[in-house]
Amino acid sequence: MDDIMSNYRRDFSPGATYFFTVVINQRSDGLLIKYINEFKQAYQDVVSYYPFETIALTVLPDHFHLIMQLPENDSDYSKRISSLKYNFSSLLPTYYRNMNLSRQFKREAGIWQRRFWEHLIRDDRDLDNHIDYVYYNPVKHGYVSQVMDWKYSTFHRDVKNGIFELDWGSYISESVRNLYLD
Repeated sequence: MDDIMSNYRRDFSPGATYFFTVVINQRSDGLLIKYINEFKQAYQDVVSYYPFETIALTVLPDHFHLIMQLPENDSDYSKRISSLKYNFSSLLPTYYRNMNLSRQFKREAGIWQRRFWEHLIRDDRDLDNHIDYVYYNPVKHGYVSQVMDWKYSTFHRDVKNGIFELDWGSYISESVRNLYLD
């Protein structure tokens, strides 16, 4: 697995839309929900400093899924993800920010896994499937029984904007349900 990841090549397409999964190290800590206000602040700071459009976002206790549309002529999503990780980590109590020497040398905060999953959205169908996946994820993980019951996502924004019905997600296709097994 390490050999595969060390040879992994990321795609950097200016103005493209990407799906991300970003995970914390201690998955049982639930830090992202425990410190959701700090996550929101870190997220807003990154968006204001390195603009992008949030297509869909769901924050779970131990990871988040994001679909990001980059500005035209900009392909640096890594800067945005690393800034979000850094900003969130810096807002946490000192207890969570202790790092080992290897992570200090690489300027990484100790709560995050070093890598993240990135997928270039290829077309409208791919985008629709990933939006469905992002919003259905809290149900998939058993946190809620209906998408509308999860308050840590942009789903309610999309309901307000008429993109989804409030009761959306009663049925999700097998292909979306199994899009990524995390």
